[in-house]
Amino acid sequence: MQEKNEERLITPLKNPEENRVENTLRPKTLSEFIGQEKLKSNLRVFIDASKKRKEPLDHCLFYAPPGLGKTTLAHIIAREMGGNLRMTSGPVLERVGDLAAILTNLSEGDIFFIDEIHRMNHLVEEALYPVMEDFELDIIIGQGPSARTIKLPVPKFTLVGATTRAGLLSSPLRDRFGIVSHLDFYDIEELKKIVRRSSSIMQIQIDEGGTEEIALRSRGTPRIVNRLLRRVRDFAEVEGDGKITRAIAKKSLEALEVDEAGLEKMDRMILKAIIEKFSGGPVGIETIAVAVSEEVDTITDVYEPYLIKSGFVSRTPRGRMATKNAYTHLGIQYKEQASQSEFFK
Repeated sequence: MQEKNEERLITPLKNPEENRVENTLRPKTLSEFIGQEKLKSNLRVFIDASKKRKEPLDHCLFYAPPGLGKTTLAHIIAREMGGNLRMTSGPVLERVGDLAAILTNLSEGDIFFIDEIHRMNHLVEEALYPVMEDFELDIIIGQGPSARTIKLPVPKFTLVGATTRAGLLSSPLRDRFGIVSHLDFYDIEELKKIVRRSSSIMQIQIDEGGTEEIALRSRGTPRIVNRLLRRVRDFAEVEGDGKITRAIAKKSLEALEVDEAGLEKMDRMILKAIIEKFSGGPVGIETIAVAVSEEVDTITDVYEPYLIKSGFVSRTPRGRMATKNAYTHLGIQYKEQASQSEFFK
């Protein structure tokens, strides 16, 4: 299996070592947040309306691939609403007692952020239902025939959930969110704005060519933009005069094995496996995972969304297929019969 330290450059998953840098670069307000214009516009209305009514914002659910700004939006909502942000993740909430410990420490108007909410224990999820609806937590005291339930009042707060797998959320939980939004991949112009903003904050000299080269190879993901910017800066300081130009950016990213489409080693391995080992597909995701020695969830959460969005892979009822774009990108002759595999039987 590919070593984790080889995956960290281009993966949109958060690297714990990056927390300090991310906090420095993270936008503080909706006006500073780049991209997701429709979502921002709607969120601004919802926040302003809640503040006028002096009520907490409706519970929010954000779903998208990693690195597109779900956590950042939780920070912004807390700041805009004037509440404190309490953060946790679904796997951490193993017992109802873990949930109760956090809820009892909330204050009126706080924001409670649960990352990877789809991985929450089902007992904790069920205990969360009355909290989201009535701001009351049901606690069972005792055992057996003498057991009784007490309702523990919880200060009115806003729950913000984030998930990369919206399809794994149960309907009862999803239906309790008043605001449900999807974050899209960013276009090149938005990514260039992020490069300029981050380079300004980090005091990095960069020209328009360098800005564009980094943006083009960032997979439509702000987290990857910032990671590539820092790595290219290292090359610019060691092999240049410290300024990032198109030439130094291109040379740096080629050394890091990030190609002009933003694909890295594992992306290309996946495409080559589909084309060379399985005649272009269709092939099941489990089979692909075995072929490239990677976890199924990692492929579906990290690599596949961008490959599909970029038009290199298509998902069919019978499995994944490599598109003509994938053949062209890898320099492999496109075989018409590979595309004629029945999409539907």
